[in-house]
Amino acid sequence: MEYINYILIGILVYLLLKRLIPTKGIRHISTDQLKKELKETKNKQFIDVRSPGEFKGNHIRGFKNLPLHQLSQKATTLDKDNEVVVICQSGMRSQKACSQLKKLGFKNITNVKGGVSAWRP
Repeated sequence: MEYINYILIGILVYLLLKRLIPTKGIRHISTDQLKKELKETKNKQFIDVRSPGEFKGNHIRGFKNLPLHQLSQKATTLDKDNEVVVICQSGMRSQKACSQLKKLGFKNITNVKGGVSAWRP
């Protein structure tokens, strides 16, 4: 009976680590690095995966709003050959969005760590 507890603990640790460890093949940048990236917009697509209300309230110029819950359906509006830079409020939703894009076949994906909360113009 005790071995079942070890198995359950092992599964929980695995699931926790899977959520916290970044997905392979996704680049991570700070908001300071993002400022440089925004100056070099050639072949880059900037998407904000927050809700339309959050986006309307405050967003970074140059970003297009594609809410996370609509990303799978609207990913066809993005070019798989160009880099996709993804941001949200804190970096959690954008990490999920990056994983979704990777599964959809995108190769050049960047997540902005800290999200809009860390942005200082």
